[in-house]
Amino acid sequence: MAFVTGTSVLLLIDLQSRLMPAIRDADVVLANALRLAEAARLLGVPVLATEQNPAGLGPNVPSIAEVSSRTLAKQHFDATREAAWPSFLPEARRDVVVAGCEAHVCVLQTVMGLRRLGHDVRLVRDAIGSRREDSRIAALERAASYGAESGTTEMMLFEWLGTCDHPRFRDVLRLVK
Repeated sequence: MAFVTGTSVLLLIDLQSRLMPAIRDADVVLANALRLAEAARLLGVPVLATEQNPAGLGPNVPSIAEVSSRTLAKQHFDATREAAWPSFLPEARRDVVVAGCEAHVCVLQTVMGLRRLGHDVRLVRDAIGSRREDSRIAALERAASYGAESGTTEMMLFEWLGTCDHPRFRDVLRLVK
């Protein structure tokens, strides 16, 4: 099923300053998360973020904090288990595009929670990271078993556009090149 801008939300999970140095290919993960966020903003898709135990892991990296309209501080690995979750995610946004860290912990558990709550989920495989590649791959496989689709940043951007006639096509295309 194609995700469209009117029903999508971008959720950036735990892209925190103290965590990112330990993440394999962190620069790629962060660049793709920012590319998704910029396209989302151009296309009217809300950009939300989470921070795992910010007292211990610090805030999200500044570039992520800047592009996020709201940030949920959390203690649960699964963000949907936080008391503030029901008012955090916009009610009309049933399609959740997910990027962030760590793939096999907070990302996976939040994806499973989103699926449990009836959301369609697209996990952006080149915008999620873990310390180890086998953990990231295992997370993608397990998320798929829960019904979450996966794709790449570029796939998501063009899916949101839908057509080369979209008024923001050239703006989004610049993010790819």
